[in-house]
Amino acid sequence: MDDSKLTSPAPSHQAPSHQAPSRQAPLARRSALPWLLFVGALALAGLFAWLLWKPQDIGDPLATSLVAFERQNSLTVFSAEMAPVVSSDDSRLFGLVQSKQVAVIPARIDYTIDLSQMNRDRMAWNAQTQTLSVRLPPLRLSRPNLDEARAQYLREGVWITRAAQDKLTRDNTRLAEQLATQQAANPVLLGLARNAAKDAVRQNLAIPLQVAGFGKVTVNVSIDGDSAR
Repeated sequence: MDDSKLTSPAPSHQAPSHQAPSRQAPLARRSALPWLLFVGALALAGLFAWLLWKPQDIGDPLATSLVAFERQNSLTVFSAEMAPVVSSDDSRLFGLVQSKQVAVIPARIDYTIDLSQMNRDRMAWNAQTQTLSVRLPPLRLSRPNLDEARAQYLREGVWITRAAQDKLTRDNTRLAEQLATQQAANPVLLGLARNAAKDAVRQNLAIPLQVAGFGKVTVNVSIDGDSAR
């Protein structure tokens, strides 16, 4: 019996059997956190952190700025969602039984900054221009979070055994993780994530410095590797 049909594990998203997933594999959707609200909340968090753990010497802008990073080991600055399209083949009984599965598996990847690496060596203060320069560690990409509950499959084969179907699904899951990681390294997405990281940290540092009495301060933020771009 021909088992060529489009299925979805989620009952409410059952797709018609005549529809097949697109074989194009661009980024299906780019999603960022609601950055205005996020950056505002982050700045307030930095302010509260400064009020709770303010340094003894508030005349040191670097000490004041480092307080804003305290108790924040990792900062998620951007998220991207894509839908990699992958396919796997299976052969059994000396090649007499052939089967194939094409899968579209939504995946989400987070872009983070390791703030535990922040120290005085990564910061510089220019008193004349009231400018704080900050150099952040490189972006880190999380492991793809595959949403297999929303995955769609197209299976082809006269006879697909349970063992063959399980193997095809495992292979496609592995391929989807690899492809999602490659897509997340797209220069456009990396650029958006880097800009989001700079904006978040800039806001997170400006308010504590103003509250500490430094007035209107310019915060310049860079990320490791910027000079090589």
